[in-house]
Amino acid sequence: MAGHSKWANIQHRKNRQDAKRGSLWTKIIREVTVAARDGGPEPDMNPRLRLALDKARLANVPKDKLQAAIARGSGKLEGVNYEEIRYEGYGIGGAAVMIDCMTDNRVRTAAEVRHALTKHGGNLGTDGSVAFMFKHCGQFVYSPGTSEDKVMEAALEAGAEDVLTNDDGSVEVICAPGDFQKVKEALDRAGLKPEVAEVTMKATTETPLKGEDAARMQKLLDALDDLDDVQAVYTTASIEE
Repeated sequence: MAGHSKWANIQHRKNRQDAKRGSLWTKIIREVTVAARDGGPEPDMNPRLRLALDKARLANVPKDKLQAAIARGSGKLEGVNYEEIRYEGYGIGGAAVMIDCMTDNRVRTAAEVRHALTKHGGNLGTDGSVAFMFKHCGQFVYSPGTSEDKVMEAALEAGAEDVLTNDDGSVEVICAPGDFQKVKEALDRAGLKPEVAEVTMKATTETPLKGEDAARMQKLLDALDDLDDVQAVYTTASIEE
């Protein structure tokens, strides 16, 4: 989520993750499994797996669960074969929504995503209907009060594309997906600890929502995020509290 309300939206997401840790672990373990399947079991040779393991450490996922997930993904243990699917749609006020899923049952997942959208005032779109409103990139977000100059010096030297200061005072770094690890290491060396560090689909446009519309949109996003097969939800909605 972009713009002036970024910090409030980040805090909301983190609070929900803390409250639903079991569900978060399940999603991370699924991501580790698929990353190991697609890129191999060695984190040093597999950037996607390395990023998934970083998320797992932040969420305190037990090491034995992660080792089992890597073993399943690399074929050393039997397990469910997950398929990656992306759905596109619209929420309140025409805000775009993109939903990344991992599933062993495409029919079930499509039905659950469609139901969550329609129940909360949205609708499912066609492939490509909103994808052009998002940019695939690495993203780091630092809390309000972080030195923009310090972030900018470390980030731009490491090859980041842009450093932004949002209206709420948070500082944001954008980089190409392939440069994520290099930029992350440079920012870490500078002693900068991000609240968010991920490869994401960043909205390139905003749909500002206030009051009842904002509350309805948040319920829609939460309903999608609660689905077991949903890994990530992206939106152009800029939700004001």
